[in-house]
Amino acid sequence: MIKMISIILGGGAGSRLFPLTEKRSKPAVPIGGKYRLIDIPISNCINSGVKRMFVLTQYNSASLNAHIKNTYNFDHFTNGFVDLLAAEQTPNNAGWFQGTADAVRQSRQHYERHDFDYVLILSGDQLYQMDFEKMVKHHIAKNADVTIACLPVNAQDATGFGIMKVNSEGFIPRFIEKPDADQLPEWISDVGPVNKKRGRHYLASMGIYIFNRKVLADLFEEHPDATDFGKEILPSAITAGRKVAAYQYEGYWTDIGTIKSFFDANIELTDHIPSFNLFDNKHGIYTRGRMLPPAKFYGGTQINRALVAEGSIIHARVVEGSIIGIRSRIGENTVIKDSIVMGNDIYQTLQEIANSSEDIPLGIGHNCQIQHAILDKDCKIGNNVVIKGGPHLPDMNTDEFVVRDGVVVIKKNAVIPEGTRLM
Repeated sequence: MIKMISIILGGGAGSRLFPLTEKRSKPAVPIGGKYRLIDIPISNCINSGVKRMFVLTQYNSASLNAHIKNTYNFDHFTNGFVDLLAAEQTPNNAGWFQGTADAVRQSRQHYERHDFDYVLILSGDQLYQMDFEKMVKHHIAKNADVTIACLPVNAQDATGFGIMKVNSEGFIPRFIEKPDADQLPEWISDVGPVNKKRGRHYLASMGIYIFNRKVLADLFEEHPDATDFGKEILPSAITAGRKVAAYQYEGYWTDIGTIKSFFDANIELTDHIPSFNLFDNKHGIYTRGRMLPPAKFYGGTQINRALVAEGSIIHARVVEGSIIGIRSRIGENTVIKDSIVMGNDIYQTLQEIANSSEDIPLGIGHNCQIQHAILDKDCKIGNNVVIKGGPHLPDMNTDEFVVRDGVVVIKKNAVIPEGTRLM
């Protein structure tokens, strides 16, 4: 039995995902209609047999904490748990987490009480399906001190990642964080013939690491001021001659760092055979069981390439290439295309709608056109509203919506009056 714990980093402010992170942390952002980003690393751990997890939180963490508390409860016989470790002031430290390494270091007093040989460190805001048991077996077989999961990338993407040089034995003699384009020729690694044909000559860090227990503790002691794994801890370990191995991953992986990457990753889930497979028997994604009724459709709604979550009541004319989240309500003759509707946290009863002082109920009204947009939770969209994103729209930020890279993002709890046209 391999004794390994997982530490999942809850992330910082997530400013590039604003306004989705205005009222929640990045790992708590809804994805795929019914999940949250944090469900991805936790599900990967469960599917890999890693059932002792710590989630480190700090920024806007209330909804993330509630989701984890209400979702991940293991029975007494598995010894599994998902513990939340928030940034805290102690006699030895009065500050917030300053980076990935600092967060793990400050949490040592909590996770080091457990019995383990290896520490798996993950990000809470990536989309992938990975077997960590294979990775730790590779780590053990290499007799490595540290193993870094890496992904073949092209020159255009390489400048945005930590790039490693891997030798013929599978170890990493050099590591650089976000190299300039003119530095790339010296960072080419052997990535295999298939990746070479695709122009993927570089190995990028996925932000997934396995440390031997003692090695991690020693690195913290040797570098007490280091705050980041990619910029400080890992390069220092390599420079000091520790055995840092590479684990090349060939599957789908994407970092949800921007509105555009978030939008694209969601819309790709509607493909006929998506790269990220929600319908996988062995690598299923778990989330909170809400016990909602099935989705309900009226009026001959035409649905094509769409994911529709439970609890939805839909009268729309067309739903195409879109994600429709839990408890969504969509009015008659409305058209939704290439959009993400996150849904609602509650139902409004007919009596509540009738007695409300507001004219617009939760959901999307009649005769609307929504295209290339993200509607955050609990929006109220009036009748005859037209929202059409695209490259023609400049970036902007208002009280009710934001435009980023052509994607219109309607903020959580926003009210869009009847007849509004944003196009």
